[in-house]
Amino acid sequence: MGNAKDPNTGGLKAYARNKKDATIKKVDAAIQKLIKEKGRINFNSVSMESGVSKAYLYNHSDVRERIETLRKQQDGLPSPKQVKREMTEASKDVLIATKNKRIKALEEENKRLKSELAILRGKLYDRA
Repeated sequence: MGNAKDPNTGGLKAYARNKKDATIKKVDAAIQKLIKEKGRINFNSVSMESGVSKAYLYNHSDVRERIETLRKQQDGLPSPKQVKREMTEASKDVLIATKNKRIKALEEENKRLKSELAILRGKLYDRA
């Protein structure tokens, strides 16, 4: 044990350092997961994913700068919801075009069959 002038704080300092390292690892893992899943990166999403408070994220300048930089990089990119919406709109256009083509083919077949039916009815009438 140390005396009053030289307290033994090594254990506390080591604990604090380990806790800080673990928190940084959680934040890094959360950011990597959001990037991999193409999720939006902002203070809310990183906080929720990592389990670290937003206050921590804002108060540590290196973490804050990283999140702000990644958020700015994503600003020009469409969100996953927007991409899905655009894909849905494009899919709708393709489906409508396909159905219109199918309708046209069926109308032509219907017209041909009606014509054949009229000819066959005429032949039956002539026989009678």
